[in-house]
Amino acid sequence: MPPPQALALARSKGLDLVEVAAAATPPVCRIMDFGKYQYQEQKRTREARKHQKVIEVKEIKFRPKVDEHDYQFKKKHIERFLADGDKVKATIFFRGREMAHPEIGLRILERLIEELVNEAVPENMPRREANTMHVILAKKAGSGPKQTGTPRPHAPRPVAPVAAVPAAGIDETAADLAVSVEEGIDEVSAVVEPEAIDQVAAVVEPEAAAKDGAPDA
Repeated sequence: MPPPQALALARSKGLDLVEVAAAATPPVCRIMDFGKYQYQEQKRTREARKHQKVIEVKEIKFRPKVDEHDYQFKKKHIERFLADGDKVKATIFFRGREMAHPEIGLRILERLIEELVNEAVPENMPRREANTMHVILAKKAGSGPKQTGTPRPHAPRPVAPVAAVPAAGIDETAADLAVSVEEGIDEVSAVVEPEAIDQVAAVVEPEAAAKDGAPDA
């Protein structure tokens, strides 16, 4: 239909007339809610971005005279960046007379590549540009964090069974204990002198007689 007629039809429905194929003959238009269409397209774009991983190139700078502590500290940063899926550009900066000894920077980068052989793979060999030397490291395939399995519980040790003591054995043990007690009493009695026993009896008997003869209250 002619464009004015299509435009009048779209306005009568409260919608917009949108051209979707301008190169076609004749051009193709669609009657739609253009604001709603734009919102849905933006929503699809946001959802697609959520499932995308944007790989960034992080740069770590070294000096030819870097000390061991600083080197280890920066190497840990490189390992963390690689674990996140990013690439790392390790750069050596030369100043003044250091530019006359590029082999020092080359040794640092080669050491870095060797120590990260399980985590990273170099995309290019160390190369020098002006007063810098750099290498780009990417995450090595299959170099994710190691999965630690659940430790297996130790098997319980068998407990040695306790031998049952028969009733006869219990009776014999009790009888032996009674005999031992009686023998102990006899030994104590034998140790006490007869004179001491008579003295105790002489003291106890008058007191007992006095109590027996006391009138009841």
